[in-house]
Amino acid sequence: MNWLDEVQNRIKRKNQILFDKNSEFLADLAALIQEQTHRTMVLWAFEFADEAVQRLFEHYPNEKRLKTAVLLSKDWAAGKVKMPVAKRAILQAHKVAKEIESLEDIALCHAIGQACGVVHSKGHAIGFPIYELTAIVRHYGVPECKSVVEERKQQYIERIYYWRDHFKDYPCEWADFMMKD
Repeated sequence: MNWLDEVQNRIKRKNQILFDKNSEFLADLAALIQEQTHRTMVLWAFEFADEAVQRLFEHYPNEKRLKTAVLLSKDWAAGKVKMPVAKRAILQAHKVAKEIESLEDIALCHAIGQACGVVHSKGHAIGFPIYELTAIVRHYGVPECKSVVEERKQQYIERIYYWRDHFKDYPCEWADFMMKD
């Protein structure tokens, strides 16, 4: 079954999340994520989280919790705050999703939360595409989303390679726990 058929089946079942971390479509991306250093994936996640925050800011200009979650996660990665502070902010980002009605925007809120969680574990990294690709499908519909989803997946891969080659150029400090890989 191709990924578009899987997504259509999930829509018919009224699933909120339209992609799965174990799907064949995301298998190459998931494998690539596992091969990377923690810092590579944190920088990758921050890049995409910042983009998602900006998109949501256009719809919710008074909503600050999403940006706060990303900023405090960056501070956590830098050793400026401890995990409980960032975790509370990340949970608030997920809470925003419960307060809005747009399925596309709900998925983006969860994508941001997953991206922020990459500081804790790079295993959260696959969560960002799962939710952001869901948002793309919600925005464009099926089958119109096909090329956009496939292009976005390719961008995820390209940016992983970019951060793999450039993470040492990142101009900020890292917390000790981020230096263990």
